[in-house]
Amino acid sequence: MRWAESISALAVTGLGFSENLYERERYEEILKVAAEIRVASNGDGEGYVSADIDPDALYGMWISRVGSGVQGYVTPKVSVAAVVRNDAKEILLIQRGDSGVWLYPTGWADVGYSPSEVVVKEVREETGVAVDVVGVLAVLDGMRSGFTSIPMYSIVFLCQYRSGEIDRHPLETRDAGWFSLDALPSPIPDIKKRVPGLTEAVELGKVVKTYFDPVREEM
Repeated sequence: MRWAESISALAVTGLGFSENLYERERYEEILKVAAEIRVASNGDGEGYVSADIDPDALYGMWISRVGSGVQGYVTPKVSVAAVVRNDAKEILLIQRGDSGVWLYPTGWADVGYSPSEVVVKEVREETGVAVDVVGVLAVLDGMRSGFTSIPMYSIVFLCQYRSGEIDRHPLETRDAGWFSLDALPSPIPDIKKRVPGLTEAVELGKVVKTYFDPVREEM
């Protein structure tokens, strides 16, 4: 899956920078092959999420990303996440409106805001709570970590509760609340495993060490 996504990104980027018709035809053929590989993988490989999609539809989605020059350079999408703690060492969780899964507040990075500004805005929009950003807890490759089927980087911030009562977003969240780490709601992914250092950060109120995915041997 990772190889197919990498090949597709190279092909789409090549289309964005090339005006030679013969080269463009080759890139389009490569993109079609990458779509077939991506669908055939169907999520095979540890840590990856499967995605049921037709090769032609996937090709169409990828080809729609083609731009011109730098605008056509394919990069992972960026999301932000907030591990919000209070003085009782509880963590703020929301029950997502789409899946019903409990998770810390997350959202796409919006244009015009810095990552830390986006995370403050996202927490306020989803829960009504005001927070202060403490530091970067982790920078994760979403596909490698297994919680997304598209190329995505997630910047996870540790935040400290400042003020406000929980007033959840009526569309994006089904519920929201404060929970101790030894009494988390269900269903919920293994957030302690997903974000190494989370437990220590919630206990101490500071980031001891920012986690990032290690370099793989085959790189």
